[in-house]
Amino acid sequence: MIVVDTNILAYLYLPTGFAARAEELLERDAEWTAPVLWRSEFRSILAGYMRRKTLTFEEARALQTEAENLLAGNEYEVDSERVLELVRDSDCSAYDCEFAALAMRLGVKLVTMDSKLLRAFPKYAVSLTAG
Repeated sequence: MIVVDTNILAYLYLPTGFAARAEELLERDAEWTAPVLWRSEFRSILAGYMRRKTLTFEEARALQTEAENLLAGNEYEVDSERVLELVRDSDCSAYDCEFAALAMRLGVKLVTMDSKLLRAFPKYAVSLTAG
């Protein structure tokens, strides 16, 4: 089990330079988890692709459904106090700290490409491109 931030999900489903890495990660560990926040962040990414006419509405809807199916049963609410503590002690956004808080709560790694998360939480955060 691993926590993945929303960009890792985007790399899995959208044409990016990290798509192959995200697919390899899924093959190595298929139990991906995330805070419920991922849904809104992923929809926002899909909205950008739709506005740039890179994805149709139907394609975006299908990708959202596929991602929701991947994370079904592995979405978590996070403790607000813990998130705020992590914000206080780092330079990461509250959004990013939700992912870190979940990784800490579950005692698993957070896979991300976010440099702030990688610096602030080296015990939990690992880069998609590491190893």
